[in-house]
Amino acid sequence: MSDKGLLDGKRVLVVDDEPDILEVVEQLLPMCHVTRASSFSEAEKVLESKEFDLAVLDIMGVDGYHLLEIARKKNIPTAMLTAHALSPGNVVKSIQEGADSYIPKDKISDIQAFLIDILQAKQKGKNPWARWDDRLPSSYFAQRWGAAWQDADKEFWGTFRESIKTRSSQSKKEDP
Repeated sequence: MSDKGLLDGKRVLVVDDEPDILEVVEQLLPMCHVTRASSFSEAEKVLESKEFDLAVLDIMGVDGYHLLEIARKKNIPTAMLTAHALSPGNVVKSIQEGADSYIPKDKISDIQAFLIDILQAKQKGKNPWARWDDRLPSSYFAQRWGAAWQDADKEFWGTFRESIKTRSSQSKKEDP
């Protein structure tokens, strides 16, 4: 199965208060069964009544972190999608609260790659954030927030990077 084949038939919940974003994500994931929700309450009802393989949640406008909490309880791998909450603090919060990826809306055209990274990591028991660093290198964020954007949370980022290395090396030892 090709990497893109990992998305074939996946049930994906996409939540955003911007109708055009919902439409774009659905168009970018033609191989998936996409369910769209434009509010917290609509998304909450759908999460309670249907099963999903993945969720893509806007942070602002739909209470994305509360939806992330619900998705995590249901073991749904989740990517946070944002434009207005694009900040170092929200990257950290997304990681700490259990998201599997953080996608700036200006990178929405790459959503398949981000979701495939999540699914591959889950299959292999690896940290889903390991590939995120390749997709969005520090230089991407440095252009927005300055070269020292991680300095306010040096300890967090050091621990984060170490956890990626540790989990990746453990997975390699376990692979035949």
